[in-house]
Amino acid sequence: MPAALAVLTAGLLAFHRTVPNSPGRLGSLLEAFLPWLGVVVVVLLAVALLRRSATALVALLLPAAAWTHLFGGLLLPGAAPGAHDLIVVQHNVSDENPDPAGTARALADADPAPDLVALQELVPTALPVYERTLAPHYPYHAVRGTVGLWSKHPLTGARPVDIKPQHADESWRRGMRAVVHTPHGEIAAYVAHLPSVRLRASGLASAWRDESADLLGRAVAGEEVKTALLLGDLNGTVDDRGLAPLTSRLNTAERGFAFSFPTAFPVVRIDQVMARSATVDQIRTLPPTGSDHLPVIARITPG
Repeated sequence: MPAALAVLTAGLLAFHRTVPNSPGRLGSLLEAFLPWLGVVVVVLLAVALLRRSATALVALLLPAAAWTHLFGGLLLPGAAPGAHDLIVVQHNVSDENPDPAGTARALADADPAPDLVALQELVPTALPVYERTLAPHYPYHAVRGTVGLWSKHPLTGARPVDIKPQHADESWRRGMRAVVHTPHGEIAAYVAHLPSVRLRASGLASAWRDESADLLGRAVAGEEVKTALLLGDLNGTVDDRGLAPLTSRLNTAERGFAFSFPTAFPVVRIDQVMARSATVDQIRTLPPTGSDHLPVIARITPG
């Protein structure tokens, strides 16, 4: 039995794209938790050792190799920081955050100091607190709807990006774009908050999220500035095929798992930093704030 389960686990890791997404978007559900199949490998290893099963131990080489191929690179140390690197923070601050001022201070005091801070779920009652608290550190900022970007470098061309699913309320505004004028060149920065997904008896409900991801992918594809960044709560992992309109066009983090949700026991990273014509060298989480998400901080190397 352990040998058969090892082969099955290897198949799911190596051929997860072949798992059908209908019914219930089972493929996306598997891909959301794909790294955790490594735990299955560890459990099967323990069982194989207890049973002293040579067959199972040999079979476990298959899922171990598949997991290492997919995720082993994320465990390696990152490259040394470069002079042109950009430090960015992404955080869904939660519309129920009891301490927006403390959250803003924690983000501004991150080490290393961020050049850009992207926030989602900015509600009208808390927005002035974020603006006031971040102003001493970030003289430039833009907010569109419930998403915003704070920057140490000048911003121009701030505008909404329409990523609203067809049947969402007209007040739904969760995407924006601005050009960041860094000392090393212009960068088009997108901030987005894709619709939530729900796990139901029928499977994973992600149709709105997938529709919004497609709209955002088209916007990024049409971006004329060479270097582009996407910072957002995408309500999906980079392995989830529902985010393919984005992951097919942008680089994802080369180092770090940075599981960001939920704060109490993070099991997935749905807060993402992606780039075009730039490398996301490393991503990691920051300490908890008053949100149900952990902030993530990433180092970007342009070019």
